[in-house]
Amino acid sequence: MPISQDAHTVKQFDTQLINLRDLVLEMGGLVENQIQRAITALDEQNLSAAHEVISRDQIINNLHVKADEDSVNLIARRQPMGSDLRMIIALSKIVADLERIGDKAGKIARMTVKIYDGGNSPPNVKLLRDVAPMTRLATTMLHGGLDALARLDVEKAIEVAQSDDVLDEEFHAALRRLITYMMEDPRTIGQALNVIFIIKALERIGDHANNIAESIIYLVKGKDVRYVSTDALTQDDVEG
Repeated sequence: MPISQDAHTVKQFDTQLINLRDLVLEMGGLVENQIQRAITALDEQNLSAAHEVISRDQIINNLHVKADEDSVNLIARRQPMGSDLRMIIALSKIVADLERIGDKAGKIARMTVKIYDGGNSPPNVKLLRDVAPMTRLATTMLHGGLDALARLDVEKAIEVAQSDDVLDEEFHAALRRLITYMMEDPRTIGQALNVIFIIKALERIGDHANNIAESIIYLVKGKDVRYVSTDALTQDDVEG
């Protein structure tokens, strides 16, 4: 029995949606790699690696542009409705958050250059003590969000959203410690400020990972949970 034109069109549209989601996941993988490279450059005081992270940001920007173009073309040509439209809208939001996360990886790399270039004295190790644990929290959130997107897993998305409060607490604790160091020894002020920019970038990565999780919940359940308290967010909250 021959396949009807309508069936063929629907199949094409499904394939295009899958391709768009795959593009977003590819972008997510590159962003994860950028964060890892930036933190490794910081740990190893590797300025050439930091500069490479900065230059690679254009690759992510190009994927952002392509994803936006594909989303607009799908809406214009297919006029999707219901869950299909939700998917395109959610993926567009996720792409924007991934691009911002890529920017934060670039920020960490630029601060690495500032910290170790130009004859500056390396920062005392205690100034950097909070970078590693905050990186683990932020990257775990991002990886969890991408995993939730790949599997359309609402429970995982909720778990990611709930992790944001933990990262926020770590950020504020780290900030208090850095301020204390600056007060105890004013000579550390310059480098401590550089580290503050790094931990702020990590905190913002967590915020964007939280946004990704919320977009996944919207994609799957059609429920906007942006203004639902994350510590109280449950499966019941996302049911339509």
